[in-house]
Amino acid sequence: MSVQTLYTAATGMEALETKLDVIANNMANVNTTAFKRDRANFEDLFYRQIRAPGAENADGSRAPTGIEVGLGVRVSSTQSNQVQGAFQTTEKPLDVAIEGAGFFQVQNPNGGDPFYTRAGNFNVNADGELVLGSANTGYRIQPSINIPPDAVEILISSDGVVQYRTAGTTELQQGEQIQIATFINPEGLMKLGDNLYSKTVASGDEQIGNPGDPGYGQLRQGFLEASNVEPVTELIDLITTQRAFELNSQVVQAGDQIMQVVANIRR
Repeated sequence: MSVQTLYTAATGMEALETKLDVIANNMANVNTTAFKRDRANFEDLFYRQIRAPGAENADGSRAPTGIEVGLGVRVSSTQSNQVQGAFQTTEKPLDVAIEGAGFFQVQNPNGGDPFYTRAGNFNVNADGELVLGSANTGYRIQPSINIPPDAVEILISSDGVVQYRTAGTTELQQGEQIQIATFINPEGLMKLGDNLYSKTVASGDEQIGNPGDPGYGQLRQGFLEASNVEPVTELIDLITTQRAFELNSQVVQAGDQIMQVVANIRR
């Protein structure tokens, strides 16, 4: 029936609206530090079985195929693409990028499990603690990293060792160790905004280690990881999604026209 056509096409339009929202968010974050683009995945809905495959025919044989009509589509998931973003040179001593796997661990200001981020744009707060450069909340890196107020030079090695030189001295002094966390399923992390993630049952528990250890990325001082959004790819995806939405709207119009023809038969 044409009524079913309307409902089926409507599911396609609704699913494509969600995909457009995902693309819009990707494009909006093209310059967000360490942002990971999302992808909308689709799955078909259940089917109305008019005649099941393998049904017995009048002559006793079995039908090799059946008659089944699908009832539409829905969004099955959105997946984050955890591919490494490009490196941006900043030459700021407190800008740190992770080359490879891993997340910085920062303190949850409300208590509870820590948050995780790949954005390494750090600052030093009034207490000399290394914090994420956010105008809303100064998320302190964990384990805590302290920088003396008279430090005039700060070095962060690829394995996360912090060294600094204070005014009036020529030798570098040893500071704390930056550690990073990895997850068996980083796509299962929940995005919170503010460049932060939280662990979930899907991501599994964090595995803490030093940068450069087997399975962990290395740190690069004076760099930031850029967003991994490819504008050209997003624009092509936008065009194909828009056209698919228009095609579904054409199906709605076709179903409406058929119903109009049926309604006018008695005239």
